[in-house]
Amino acid sequence: MFVWITNVLNCRRLKKFSMDRKVLISGALFGLIAIILGAFATHGLKSLLTADAILTFETGVKYQMYSALFLLFLGGIPVTSEKVKKICFYLTVVGVILFSGSIYFLATNSLTSFDFRTIGFITPIGGSLIIIAWIVLLISFIKLKNK
Repeated sequence: MFVWITNVLNCRRLKKFSMDRKVLISGALFGLIAIILGAFATHGLKSLLTADAILTFETGVKYQMYSALFLLFLGGIPVTSEKVKKICFYLTVVGVILFSGSIYFLATNSLTSFDFRTIGFITPIGGSLIIIAWIVLLISFIKLKNK
């Protein structure tokens, strides 16, 4: 898989396909941030949060990483249209920010004076956006014609 991603990133044609480039960069960035936040939770927050709060935080990291891999896949497949990639990209980015972002804040709620439970309603909205992105991609695959 890494060879495939490297080949896609090295492709000279990729400069023409700015959406592919944007999707791949976002996927790599989300993956990088997920690794950093996962390490931070394990080493930096372990003494500050309960075991349940750490598990909650790790759920946000896990779904952020799933979304990073989704974006890397999306940016590298040639069979989906630019429109589908754009829709999936924006649904995923906003979904991760709302879903994982709110989970990070909810898990660390005890460390701040602001009560993040008041904005907890955005978590399922973000999750729904991520699900819709997968559905859009699935529908685009179903519509593919046999060659």
